[in-house]
Amino acid sequence: MTYVNTGSFVTQPGHRDAVVAILTRHSPQLAASGCLSYEVGVDEDHPDTVFVAETWTSASAHEQSLQLESTREAIAEAMPLLTGEMTQQHFTSVGSPLQD
Repeated sequence: MTYVNTGSFVTQPGHRDAVVAILTRHSPQLAASGCLSYEVGVDEDHPDTVFVAETWTSASAHEQSLQLESTREAIAEAMPLLTGEMTQQHFTSVGSPLQD
């Protein structure tokens, strides 16, 4: 089973692409800390929103990743570009039709 964290961030008008650039920077530390996938997306119907879907080996691996220097730096860089409006959902995956 894996831990899944999804959410969205509303950016200050016109800053979506800057937030996407921050969130999509190559980060070998994430994989090393237990991140299995980290997908960043946009939807043209919501031009100031960034969506993120992450899968992790465990909830604790996700929690520990928030203490990585690279993660903390990315958060500090992105925060001034966000409105503070965010959503978050998390769950334990119990299976997938794509995996045995």
